Amino acid sequence: MSHNPIRPWRNIERRKSRQVMVGNVPVGGGAPIAVQTMTNTDSSDVKATLAQVLAAAEAGADIVRISCPDVASTKALKEITAESPVPIVADIHFHYKRAIEAAEAGAACLRINPGNIGDETRVREVIKAAKDHGCSIRIGVNAGSLERHLLEKYGEPCPEAMVESGLDHIRILEDNDFHDYKISVKASDVFLSAAAYHGIADATDAPIHLGITEAGGFVSGTIKSAIGLGSLLWAGIGDTIRVSLSADPVEEVKVGFEILKSLGLRHRGVNIISCPSCARQGFDVIQTVATLEERLAHIHTPMSLSIIGCVVNGPGEALMTDVGFTGGGAGSGMVYLAGKQDHKLDNEKMIDHIVDLVEKRAAELDAQAEAAAE
Repeated sequence: MSHNPIRPWRNIERRKSRQVMVGNVPVGGGAPIAVQTMTNTDSSDVKATLAQVLAAAEAGADIVRISCPDVASTKALKEITAESPVPIVADIHFHYKRAIEAAEAGAACLRINPGNIGDETRVREVIKAAKDHGCSIRIGVNAGSLERHLLEKYGEPCPEAMVESGLDHIRILEDNDFHDYKISVKASDVFLSAAAYHGIADATDAPIHLGITEAGGFVSGTIKSAIGLGSLLWAGIGDTIRVSLSADPVEEVKVGFEILKSLGLRHRGVNIISCPSCARQGFDVIQTVATLEERLAHIHTPMSLSIIGCVVNGPGEALMTDVGFTGGGAGSGMVYLAGKQDHKLDNEKMIDHIVDLVEKRAAELDAQAEAAAE
């Protein structure tokens, strides 16, 4: 809500971490929380994979991860990184040589899994490649692929085992004088993930990448991610996030931003505040909001819009948004600008008029931001 003061009770004190660079994107050290996604195309298909990267970047993704399971995919990676507008993370499992090839192909970061990357000798070779080519590294611990000796020690995947796995690999990197790393400790179980993340946050000052892995389909995965990531972000933990959904990567980006927006940690685009609708509604709220979401998707400027079907909460919500519309009249409603009543509007003209108002307000906010930056 761009014209409202920040309330002290809404502030989140973020965990202090050191900063690493993923390409030109700073992660940790107080930098904005980066939103990531991952392509799901055949990585050797340059055209299809690059198309997904570009779509994710247009949706706001700061970083995109690409799986590199074979030589064909690391060869394609060179073309993809050359054309990508955002840094590319190479996702490496089992074959450490793919990490070396990915570094040579222009990856900004190498994600390695302690549970399957191999012994210290192989990790040292990955570290050398990262140093030689200016890559950072993400230590990606996963509850589903922990090292055998840790499973034998603890009996099952648990927070302690995940933290120990991560710290073991931090030691290897630091013993080889490599410090440009971040870490994640993911699980598909929300409780296991949260406990592991709290443990690793206490044990290191490394930037933390958050995720609830294999969260599920769009609805269930969004809910699990919102609960898991939201609770951690609220506690100040997390420097970059990825929402793992069985869905289009663009949807992961959208959900990621919505989670950050809901906590006031980052803002992008129009935040629509709308009622669920009831018998009091003066217009079709649900269809109106769906149409406005589509019509306003091109706006990246952070701002707020309230669409409320009646006068019970409508005026109060409109007081706190850049643009507002409250229904309740006979075929018309009230338009609010910057929290103040401005003019009445026929319901049938609502969509086009609100889009026009939001676009004008976005232009004003952009101009103000540019002037302040000069």
